[in-house]
Amino acid sequence: MKPLILVSNDDGITSKGIRTLVEIMKELGEVVVVAPDSPQSGMGHAITIGYPLRLDESDIFGEVKAYQCSGTPADCVKLAKHYVLRNRVPDLVVSGINHGSNSSISVLYSGTMSAAIEAALEGLPAIGFSLCDYQSNPEFSHVRDYVKHIAQEALRHGIPRGTALNVNFPEKKSEPIKGIRLCRQANARWQESFEERKDPNGRSYYWMNGIFINEDKSENNDEWALDHNYVSIVPCAYDLTAHHALSILSSDWNLQLP
Repeated sequence: MKPLILVSNDDGITSKGIRTLVEIMKELGEVVVVAPDSPQSGMGHAITIGYPLRLDESDIFGEVKAYQCSGTPADCVKLAKHYVLRNRVPDLVVSGINHGSNSSISVLYSGTMSAAIEAALEGLPAIGFSLCDYQSNPEFSHVRDYVKHIAQEALRHGIPRGTALNVNFPEKKSEPIKGIRLCRQANARWQESFEERKDPNGRSYYWMNGIFINEDKSENNDEWALDHNYVSIVPCAYDLTAHHALSILSSDWNLQLP
């Protein structure tokens, strides 16, 4: 029996990246798509509360069963598991291929990775794929074999429970990709600034800009791998506990009311 593969994303069901991902996953198993009906980049792990969710069947991928959802990427995975596939369990959940990087701290803001992490929360093996290319018409041809290989490895060997893989690809260069590296998340961050502008009515609005600051000088992180033309894979967990801080706080703080 063919494995069942759920596909989602955050760039929307009409994006070039999800079409590429669907084409690759069709070579590996039965594909079902549940994806946002419009771009949801930067939504993080937002879910829809207090508003109805719309779910409409789509023939955008031909014979592949597909649905477009009015909600966020996390909503899409929830609806897929508990409604669309309520009598079946996916063998793999893949999200992407995102148009833009989700390396380092961007994983916190990423709708692509939130779809994968939502799947991991549900106990499903999950991968988020992203391409570090911000051109209007990004080139995905150089990542197809890597996407297929990584998905095959996940289907063959599984992914540790409660873990989603954050896979980032360098943009297409003159030389081929050097290979795949298992990495940790780089110690890097965005330093934002806000530009005040005026609308036609003279009211102020603000446009966020920023620069990426990488303070990580080691060679075992995702930013180093991407800068050196490797595919990076970072295993991500949803437990945000700062375990190193527990002992410090318990020894230094007085937790009894005076």
